[in-house]
Amino acid sequence: MKAPIRVSGSGAFILPARKGRRLPVLEHVVERSLETGRVYGEREVDDRLRTWCEGGGTDHVTVRRYLIDECLLRREDGRYWRP
Repeated sequence: MKAPIRVSGSGAFILPARKGRRLPVLEHVVERSLETGRVYGEREVDDRLRTWCEGGGTDHVTVRRYLIDECLLRREDGRYWRP
């Protein structure tokens, strides 16, 4: 039996391996972590994502990469924003 996915806003969570299950979790994280229309530096994005990953099985860099891969987060010249 797999551990449940916790997406409470802070604390540990586990990203599902299957894309179909992972996408809703990523959408939840980005909606509660980053404002649409605002530009962030890499450090601020990392700090915000790190709160979701503390004590869990997923690191913030992996979450950031998935957000970019799924077009939930854009990146250019060290700047990040939600499309």
